[in-house]
Amino acid sequence: MNLAAVAETCSQLQDALERVIVGKRHILERILWAMLSEGHVLIEDVPGVAKTLIAKSFAAGLGLTFRRVQFTPDLLPADITGTHVFDRPTGEFRVRRGPVFTNVLLADEINRAPPKTQSALLEAMQEQQATIEGETFRLERPFFVMATQNPIELEGTYPLPEAQVDRFLMRTEVGYPSRDEEVEILRRRRLRRTDDTFVPPVTTREQVRELQAAVEDVHLDPAIEAYIVEIVASTRTHSQVEIGASPRGSLALLKLSRARAALAGRDFVTPDDVKAVAIPALAHRLILKPDPWIRGVRTPGIVADVLNRTAVPKVP
Repeated sequence: MNLAAVAETCSQLQDALERVIVGKRHILERILWAMLSEGHVLIEDVPGVAKTLIAKSFAAGLGLTFRRVQFTPDLLPADITGTHVFDRPTGEFRVRRGPVFTNVLLADEINRAPPKTQSALLEAMQEQQATIEGETFRLERPFFVMATQNPIELEGTYPLPEAQVDRFLMRTEVGYPSRDEEVEILRRRRLRRTDDTFVPPVTTREQVRELQAAVEDVHLDPAIEAYIVEIVASTRTHSQVEIGASPRGSLALLKLSRARAALAGRDFVTPDDVKAVAIPALAHRLILKPDPWIRGVRTPGIVADVLNRTAVPKVP
């Protein structure tokens, strides 16, 4: 599939999703960046802003299978990966696969499960496999995790370890709709006469794999590569940062900037592509020093500051 076809297909998918999701095209575009890059997304926002609807609609529009797991304190690793069950008619144990065996997995309120359960999902995210009682099973590709967490309510939660947060290619927010958009949400619900929504499939599983493969054809100039490394290296030396982004952050910038270029139908990355993806790609990878955090400094502002200080290369 050529890059012009990638841009056209993704545009059709966004149009289909916007029949259900009102006023969030920029969020849909960000999630498409991650999908094309074969990465996972962490959505951090308050309840009721359509996080679950976005995940379900994406799966439907892409023609992929979808499963949802509500993370709770009593959730066990086997509840995600699966387990062996006794089959009475045959007298043998058989594998019952868990919800992780899907194409799009929504991990709802991921920070409510204990670390042992979170680690089961970590293996699936990083290794594209699941271990059930010592036996390893490969996951069907594409495999895409969209996890949510509520940044306000922290009682009874288990903060995600840095190793797991770093496995998310990007973090984003949804945000409240504008008043006009909220009126449109009500109007569409009234006309549908039901809470159910429908998104027609735009692609198939095989076509999604072709879209992801096509992104590898996007050219990255050596000057852009150096620009990416300079941005990430600057997060490590920033005066308000305790721990900066690792090389995984550089790879995230590489992948997401190429995906953004592909969505625009271009076969090359520009500095503007890198700037556009920098905050969702890097902000969740930084750990601030205590004093800046107390004074209200947040990591997106640090990334923005780094971008302002880093010289933009001239690309022929």
